[in-house]
Amino acid sequence: MGWAVRVLESLRSPVDLQQLPADRLPGLAAEIRAFLVEKVSATGGHLGPNLGVVELTIALHRVFTSPRDALLFDTGHQSYVHKILTGRAHQFDTLRKQGGLSGYPSRSESVHDWIENSHASTSLSYADGLAKAWELTGELGRRHVVAVIGDGALTGGMAWEALNNIAGSDRQVIIVVNDNGRSYSPTIGGLARHLTTLRTTGGYEKFLHWGKQVLHRTPVVGDGLYGALHGMKKGVKDMVAPQGMFEDLGLKYIGPIDGHDEAALEHAFTLAKAFPGPVIVHALTHKGHGYAPAEQDEAEKFHGIGVIDPDTGMPLANSGPTWTSAFAEQMQALGAADPNLVAITAAMLGPTGLESFARTFPARTFDVGIAEQHAATSAAGLAMGGMHPVVALYATFLNRGYDQVLMDCALHKLPVTFALDRAGITGDDGASHNGVWDLSLMGTIPGIAVAAPRDGQVLAHVLAQAVAVADHPTVVRYPKGPLPAPIPAIRHDHGADVLFSHGDADVLIVSVGAMATMAMEAAAMLVAHGFGVRVIDPLWVIPISQAVIDHARQVSLVAVIEDGIVAGGIGAQVMSQLHLAQITVPVRSFGVRDGFMAHAKRADLLIEQGLSAQQISRALAEDLSRNASGTENAVDRAVADPS
Repeated sequence: MGWAVRVLESLRSPVDLQQLPADRLPGLAAEIRAFLVEKVSATGGHLGPNLGVVELTIALHRVFTSPRDALLFDTGHQSYVHKILTGRAHQFDTLRKQGGLSGYPSRSESVHDWIENSHASTSLSYADGLAKAWELTGELGRRHVVAVIGDGALTGGMAWEALNNIAGSDRQVIIVVNDNGRSYSPTIGGLARHLTTLRTTGGYEKFLHWGKQVLHRTPVVGDGLYGALHGMKKGVKDMVAPQGMFEDLGLKYIGPIDGHDEAALEHAFTLAKAFPGPVIVHALTHKGHGYAPAEQDEAEKFHGIGVIDPDTGMPLANSGPTWTSAFAEQMQALGAADPNLVAITAAMLGPTGLESFARTFPARTFDVGIAEQHAATSAAGLAMGGMHPVVALYATFLNRGYDQVLMDCALHKLPVTFALDRAGITGDDGASHNGVWDLSLMGTIPGIAVAAPRDGQVLAHVLAQAVAVADHPTVVRYPKGPLPAPIPAIRHDHGADVLFSHGDADVLIVSVGAMATMAMEAAAMLVAHGFGVRVIDPLWVIPISQAVIDHARQVSLVAVIEDGIVAGGIGAQVMSQLHLAQITVPVRSFGVRDGFMAHAKRADLLIEQGLSAQQISRALAEDLSRNASGTENAVDRAVADPS
């Protein structure tokens, strides 16, 4: 599908946009949408959120001057339009590819990108701190801090902690609420109900018409301007929000504004820019706006897509069973068998596979919004009341709830199960979305048990075991993507599955979860070089089982293959347990080295980290040969360096 470049090709920076006549802006918005559909359908990425903020982002860059003014995008799902308007349109063929354009804001990519962590509910805290810094240096007032946050991200507790600080000061912070009624799933909770009232009250359409007229009539000067702003806020409060939640917090409120009316948005942002204190601009947008397949997608509005046909919106690759679908199927079966099984999601019913469970057991499904800390402690309360909660999260987001897992679940010895999707190296979404910290973090929590299934059948087995536990928390972690072919055990020995055994084992390979296929390939390569090899899968990798210790007594080298960080990972924990058992066999740990990985395909990142079968087998063959020849003392080795 082609698209005719007219206005867009002339834009190299926000300055060019600011000089563009207003009558060219509707055409520009249409061009940007066509551009996004063509480019993102070819690479995959966050299409729906960006289609929904085209006019909003144009208006922001027309009123504020980036990077002198700081535009802070919460989560970053909606930053593609910002990238286009800041001179990066020519790079969109490389979106989410190794060495190419990041799918999120990236400080190394552009001076226009201030933050990049892509975890929700953080932008207001960044904004609060930056405004304080600029106040101390005399910059605030000459420079503006603008935080763009979605209604879904506002359900996160961290956002309200920041709002409390922002509202308690007279520092100018401009908060733009991009309200599309959805995060991944439809936004829920008390805040959502308040915003829904603003969207659906009978007087709203009348207000929009009235508000637009007022904005267009209001001169952008002096004290009279804020008088109009204040009057508008009072009008909204009287018509649709009698309790004035935002005003009660001490925040001046403009809105709701039609988020697809660029002129109205410009006027609202200009009003906010002129006011010397904290202001909320409430913009109503439609996720997927202007693209029929996204608008018709009631589930997620094309939040995140793979490669699709741009005309139909249909995936170009047939999708078979995935780790997520295997989890979903087993949750359905377990829920039918146990009326005390409940499910918790943090605004991600669909992405975590809980949608079917929610349809079947709606009263036993709880969406807490983007609030992982609350999810964990709420689960603790459910467990105290006799339920067995399963908290389904992406592995990277469990980082945010570590204290709650430790102090609220484990300390109380409560039967809460955390199902961690996207564990390990995920790749395309970059540093913040790789789920590589969970094994190290969970290894520090007393009494917790962590399972890492190697295939769909084992996932079903360990999940059933996890929800049967009555006296401590459990974790089941599994990666992103299609299910591998089942890997049968040749026997169950010493409490672990033996997956491969050839000759008198020189090396024991401990395979962690989905790394089993790679472990088997590396074992076959070692056998071809004349070494004896045994591969075991302990299934439950934390705490380190007696099975691993017993098998380690029989070999001259232990290798642990995991796709978590090596610092404090399973390899390090195996080494510690062997030391306590006074077993002197050396341990070589293959995992993710320290540092943040750039976005790239999972396969490329595995090679970069030395985690291919060839790299592993070569490193182990060299170790075994050196040990056999006596040229190197057998010493514990925590980190592999296959290069």
